[in-house]
Amino acid sequence: MDDKIEKFKQLIDESNNIVFFGGAGVSTESGIPDFRSKDGLYNQKYKYPPETILSHSFFMENTSEFYKFYKEKMNSLKYEPNITHFKLAKLEEEGKLKAVITQNIDGLHQKAGSKNVYELHGSVLRNYCMKCRQFYNAKEVFNSENIPKCNCGGIIKPDVVLYEEGLDDETLENSIRAIRNADLLIVGGTSLTVYPASGLINYFRGRNLILINKDTTPYDRMADLVINEKLGDVFKEI
Repeated sequence: MDDKIEKFKQLIDESNNIVFFGGAGVSTESGIPDFRSKDGLYNQKYKYPPETILSHSFFMENTSEFYKFYKEKMNSLKYEPNITHFKLAKLEEEGKLKAVITQNIDGLHQKAGSKNVYELHGSVLRNYCMKCRQFYNAKEVFNSENIPKCNCGGIIKPDVVLYEEGLDDETLENSIRAIRNADLLIVGGTSLTVYPASGLINYFRGRNLILINKDTTPYDRMADLVINEKLGDVFKEI
């Protein structure tokens, strides 16, 4: 472990165009539950499977049931950034980290101070009326009664990518460009099994690829350095 940490620090020191690509494991250390682990949302019992609830068709057809789950399980406002979020923000401030690409929707990277964040799956912090596009913040949505409604009468929808919905084209293009231009790509807290997000790693053309995840991933053989530890334990060393 010590040798790998030293190698990790060395690669960061030698790089000036770093991109971090992260998944649920970045936020679990802040207390936010993930989806696929044994204690994750997908392994808990609900009236409907979470994959069904978090789909576009379910949102449209069972909006009230969607919001019961969403308000109970997706409210990240009570959570705070952890050491990984803060260290990434510091690397950006120093000019070494050029972008954070995240599959998370909790807004904790920005809360920690990161500026250049590409949110592949959207954010709970942004919400829009489906009728007039009026913006609403997360507090207004999470504190609303039943289905949050706009002043115009339209239903407010979170700006998160639900199942059956495509990723935002501009966010995807910016993420691909950042990865393609990076000299060091750090991938952390993701199993790299959720497509199309996991496929972004194939655009990397730089010198070094680092994978940090508690479990193995399908891309471990491609990496120059694999660290199977908690992200916080690794990032606190830099």
